[in-house]
Amino acid sequence: SNPFEVKVNKQKFDILGRKTKNDVGLPGVSRSKAIKKRNQTLLKEYKEREKTNVFKDKRFGEYNTKITPEEKMIRRFTLERQQNYGKKNIYNLNEDEELTHYGQSLAEIEKLNDIVDSDSDTEERGTLSAELTAAHFGGGGGLLRKKVSSEQQDEEEEKPKSRKELIEEMIAKSKQEKQERQTRRESALELTEKLDKDWKEIQTLIARKTPKSERKDKEVEKPKPDEYDMIVRELGFEMKAKPSERLKTEEELAKEEQARLQKLEADRLRRMRGIDEEANKKRPSHMSADDLADGFILDKDDRRLLSYKDGKINIENEEEEGEEEEEKEGEEEEEEGEEGDNENEEESQEESAGEDEDDATDGHSDLESDLESEGEAAENKEEEKDKTNENESQNVEKLDPKREAAKSELPYTFAVPESYETFKSLLAGRTIEQQLIILERIQKCNHPSLAVGNKAKLEKLFGFLLEYIGELATLDLPELRTIDKLVLPLYNLCQMFPEAASDSIRFILRDAAHDLEEVIEVKGRAALPGLDTLIYLKIVSLLFPTSDFWHPVVTPAFMYMSQLLTKCRITTLQDVIKGLFICCLFLEYVSLSRRFVPELINFLLGVLHISLPKSQAQGYTVVHPFTPVGKNLELLLVCDKEDLKSWEKQNVPLSIVTRLKEASRTEINHTRLSCLALCFDLIKKCAVLYESLPSFHEIMHPVRILLTKHMPVNEYPEKMQEWYHSALKELENKVKHYTPLVYEKKKPVPLKQYTPKIVKVLEFGRKQAGSKKEQERKQLIQRHKRELKGAIREIRKDNQYLARMQLSEIMERDAARKRKVKELLGSLATQEGEWKAMKRKKWKN
Repeated sequence: SNPFEVKVNKQKFDILGRKTKNDVGLPGVSRSKAIKKRNQTLLKEYKEREKTNVFKDKRFGEYNTKITPEEKMIRRFTLERQQNYGKKNIYNLNEDEELTHYGQSLAEIEKLNDIVDSDSDTEERGTLSAELTAAHFGGGGGLLRKKVSSEQQDEEEEKPKSRKELIEEMIAKSKQEKQERQTRRESALELTEKLDKDWKEIQTLIARKTPKSERKDKEVEKPKPDEYDMIVRELGFEMKAKPSERLKTEEELAKEEQARLQKLEADRLRRMRGIDEEANKKRPSHMSADDLADGFILDKDDRRLLSYKDGKINIENEEEEGEEEEEKEGEEEEEEGEEGDNENEEESQEESAGEDEDDATDGHSDLESDLESEGEAAENKEEEKDKTNENESQNVEKLDPKREAAKSELPYTFAVPESYETFKSLLAGRTIEQQLIILERIQKCNHPSLAVGNKAKLEKLFGFLLEYIGELATLDLPELRTIDKLVLPLYNLCQMFPEAASDSIRFILRDAAHDLEEVIEVKGRAALPGLDTLIYLKIVSLLFPTSDFWHPVVTPAFMYMSQLLTKCRITTLQDVIKGLFICCLFLEYVSLSRRFVPELINFLLGVLHISLPKSQAQGYTVVHPFTPVGKNLELLLVCDKEDLKSWEKQNVPLSIVTRLKEASRTEINHTRLSCLALCFDLIKKCAVLYESLPSFHEIMHPVRILLTKHMPVNEYPEKMQEWYHSALKELENKVKHYTPLVYEKKKPVPLKQYTPKIVKVLEFGRKQAGSKKEQERKQLIQRHKRELKGAIREIRKDNQYLARMQLSEIMERDAARKRKVKELLGSLATQEGEWKAMKRKKWKN
């Protein structure tokens, strides 16, 4: 090939994965380029086929197509600045930041023209004399080779100056220049001060006060400020924002709360023991002989008001006040004595030892006074004993109420109970407010951030609280108000430990569902559960989100409630009340997700069915657990006209389930009517909830037929008729046929229009066969074939290339193996020859 015909397209940089536009040349050149490209791409992948390290581009916005490249660059730049900002760039002066010195910017300081008071700084700052520069920057030889004037040359010819003399002369000259500069500066300062004084004297002569008349005219002439000016001034005088304190973390808040409760508990225990802390603070426990009473403070005013009684000075009040003060002092001394007997003994021993040492060093001048004071002290002790006995009896009477009040208070710190019995005993005999305070203090004193094992303890507390709520619900008179208040600490614990809370509630639901299945297998039918299980189902809706498509706690509860409404037979009025409660729970669960619950509609239809007389309960179908025939058919039927008239609409409490056996016939009839009214209300809510369903008419059709054709409305009281008509109105207003949207099977045929038929003609005059779509289809098929052929060709070449690489690796391995085998055989042959030679020598010998 002619080298002048070879076309080579060079690149400055080789970038993997980038396709070049003009990468075409002669066959040999293109083949070498293809091999080179395969070496860079395919061979690299083949060698790294078993490696797991991958380069990932983690730049901000790299794979986000919604952000423009300019925004990417700006955000990357800001992120880089934020990462680099900190301790590393404190001394970086290349950034465009305002530098300050003592709160003032350096740019403003440089503009000031103040006189510098320093002696070292001159007006011509930065300038150096020629001699000094020659001495320091011209080298040491410059001083010796210094040029002198023509007059001094004759004198210095005889005796040249040494380096030391020259340096001393230069220092003297610099000091002289400095002195001159200082005198000039001082003279300038004196002149400026004199000028200021003269100006002040002249200024008093120049100033002229304007008369009041002119002032008034000027004030009148002044224009009023605009709103804009007023706003600007307000902004100028407005207080600038100050940085607030940082928000404390959850751990810091928990530690502070624990410390506060521990302090309060210590104060309570001190009050229980009758220890008064203020008395200890007022008077020290011991007074040493060397005490000069430096810290004495006069706390109260001893002066008394002068009072007269019957024309004489009233002295009794003063005596009474004095006696009260003495009694108080006696009480304080006794309290201090009870508190710090041990401390005082130790201190007295130490001080007595110190006093003995001091007495040994001093003279014996104090012995006589000590002997005299011993007799007086013995007499005073007997009097003090009588007083202390009286004061102790009074002090006990005064401290007993404080101790009782301290004992009656709740402790401020609690440990988490290890068993349910201890937990129950902790709350037993307490009011609901006290129980809530105890639970709150248990959580605060044992926060998970304060110790390692607190998390497991509080998770146990959640289970104990659940069990306690279930026990309150199973009482003869269930304490529903207490349960309502206890839901709040239960919710707080659930927010702290959601996994443990979900596991414990799921365990309860699993046991209840398992018991239900066992009873159904044995007896074939089961009764509705007790109040504790129903309350647990209500608690589930308060603790967990009910609108999720699937939830680990709510979904099993949902399934369990649907089983209760379909598998538990309704035999008593209590079962009806429980079933209606479950229906209310269903509506609460589904209020946001609007999920369709067929068990709910079926149960409401069954409640309407058992409220009809047997003669009218025909013409419709009833699904299990309700039966069209049986003894439990007329559970909600009320025939007594007096009870119908005296009935008033009221809510059906859940606690009535335990009191129905003791209720009278009138109360039972009123409960039946209230259940029927509740059923009408639930039907109305279901109609509002499911109005957007396409099959709403089919779903609510049985309920509407039963209400319109079978219900004896005229026999019910007026209020019941109102509830009935409102439910029926909701059903009739929402009855609409929603036809679902369906794609048409055939496209509509367009109308014929008189438009010209355009036929594409080729350049050489022949018509192209087929329509435009067929032409495009043929072009696509042809392009696909061409691309497929090219892809197959490239795949074959890649396979051949890989096969060559694999063959070369195999050949290299084989060659290495052959070489090693030859080396081994050669070494064995030499060993064999040496062995034979040794054998021959032995035979010869």
